[in-house]
Amino acid sequence: MEQQQKTTGTIDDDAVAHFARLAGQWWDPRGPWATLHRFNPVRLAYIRDQAAAHFSRDPARLDSLQGLRILDVGCGGGVLCEPLARLGAAVVGVDPVAQTIAAAQHHAGAAGLAIDYRCTTAEALAESGEVFDVVLAMEVVEHVADFNLFIEQAAALVKPGGLMFVATLNRTIKSFVLLIVGAEYILRWIPRGTHQWDKFITPDELEIALERSGLSITHETGVIYDLLADRFQLSTDMDANYMVVAEKAA
Repeated sequence: MEQQQKTTGTIDDDAVAHFARLAGQWWDPRGPWATLHRFNPVRLAYIRDQAAAHFSRDPARLDSLQGLRILDVGCGGGVLCEPLARLGAAVVGVDPVAQTIAAAQHHAGAAGLAIDYRCTTAEALAESGEVFDVVLAMEVVEHVADFNLFIEQAAALVKPGGLMFVATLNRTIKSFVLLIVGAEYILRWIPRGTHQWDKFITPDELEIALERSGLSITHETGVIYDLLADRFQLSTDMDANYMVVAEKAA
């Protein structure tokens, strides 16, 4: 008999349980999140460059995001929060997994970084009325129970004139072969069961959800793994991994 999926708002309880089991391994560069560590420089540079241009910052400066308040929704162990804090941003990281937030707090504390980590959800923050210059939803929308509700709540957290970044996975045959069969089952780059292909989001679906929530896409890019260079890089190919940045009107 098929197990019924438990959900609360946008939270998928099965996904929460999966990530809770891996909470202590976020910062192991050879552990289950090794691929995320290798992918991180690409998404960090994309966020830095797009945000710096939008808010008239110099991306070459070490504090190029100084003065910006950034929210990372589904922050995990803080792999993205920490370098953003080092770029000068005031970072709030939220995640529904208590064990993950504890791991993130411990690592940031050991690194001497003041990051505001909270075990909460986008819905709870939206209800409180908080707003941010930049809201990040990186590799999270494919794990939520209600995609459209999540986008609506996350968009509400973007202040007028602010930006929202989304990194996710396209629902194509190519992504199934590369990311489910290849990355999870053959190469073991990602822990098995991390993704469900039917929850991947197409760029058109994402654009519609963002526009309904008052945001307009200003840039989009694919991300591919270059076997010869042995690294991830930006690409025009959005068939598997892709990122978008959307703006809320001032």
